[in-house]
Amino acid sequence: MKFLDECKIYLKSGDGGRGAASFRREKFIEFGGPDGGDGGRGGDVVIEAVANLNTLIDYRYQQHFRAQNGRPGAGRNRTGADGFDSVLKVPVGTQVIDEDKETVLHDLLEPGQRIVLLKGGDGGFGNTHYKSSTNQAPRRSGPGWPGEERWVWLRLKLIADVGLVGLPNAGKSTFLAAVTSARPRIADYPFTTLKPQLGVARIDEREFVLADLPGLIEGAHEGVGLGDRFLGHVERCSVVLHLVDGTEENVAAAYRTIRRELREYGHGLDEKPEIVGLNKIDALTPEELKKKKQALARAAKRQPMLLSGVTGAGTTEALRALLATIDDARAATADLPVADIAETPSAADPWRGPSL
Repeated sequence: MKFLDECKIYLKSGDGGRGAASFRREKFIEFGGPDGGDGGRGGDVVIEAVANLNTLIDYRYQQHFRAQNGRPGAGRNRTGADGFDSVLKVPVGTQVIDEDKETVLHDLLEPGQRIVLLKGGDGGFGNTHYKSSTNQAPRRSGPGWPGEERWVWLRLKLIADVGLVGLPNAGKSTFLAAVTSARPRIADYPFTTLKPQLGVARIDEREFVLADLPGLIEGAHEGVGLGDRFLGHVERCSVVLHLVDGTEENVAAAYRTIRRELREYGHGLDEKPEIVGLNKIDALTPEELKKKKQALARAAKRQPMLLSGVTGAGTTEALRALLATIDDARAATADLPVADIAETPSAADPWRGPSL
């Protein structure tokens, strides 16, 4: 399945049906009076978050969505049928953003959450509505009220517990394949991963979701490379697993590059709980491993975990550490007042990345 995390679509709710101008015409009733019914209401445009989607690819091939118009009224005081709603199903974690690409209109974070983005127009009145003591045979009927229309952006930020970040070719996809059932593309060259990959890790009868993001390079927050397209997905993660390639000549510089990009991108990414892993230790000699572990510890101001996605070394300990950090992050969020949670960058600030 192809991945798409941003698209622009046109939406229009249904127009209201026209009211009827009708009069009773029955035998032996000379002055039957008006009996025109009202028009039906136009359909709404509804956006619903569903749990079984993780891409917006369906909206690449269809960008215009219109709800059904209300049906006109009829004689014998018959009201027209209401128009059917247009329901757009999107993945959980989708934001609805105004055409300016900055104003977040809605943020769909729960499965089954539904919002009425555009309301359908009301139906017009039939001539029965205009009957009065001074005008007992009105020929006036009202047109239906028009529906609403607008262009909006849909932007998906994947909801995962752990985000894997690092320079290109740091072994993130290999680690994901080693600890989950996901099968991302793995090759020995940079930018093998061109789209986020999700996997479910299981440890000690517990599960959590990992997101493998395309590698970041220096200047990613300004649009260099691929990283700035996907940094928005890190905003939803509780924990960052920062993998550093152990075969890098300068592991400390590699670590600082990613931390600088997270800090420059903003939205609180550099403040998220972080676990540092020195990856590809199977390719290092004991002397190289000791030297690079010390260099990375000085740069990160913490002891890195020693990992190998190829041999599986250290992966169990890493998963347990991630699970404990996730639990701590959730407990901290649960203790926050509702107002503070609403003001966190991951819940309120828009993502500035360009479209695919």
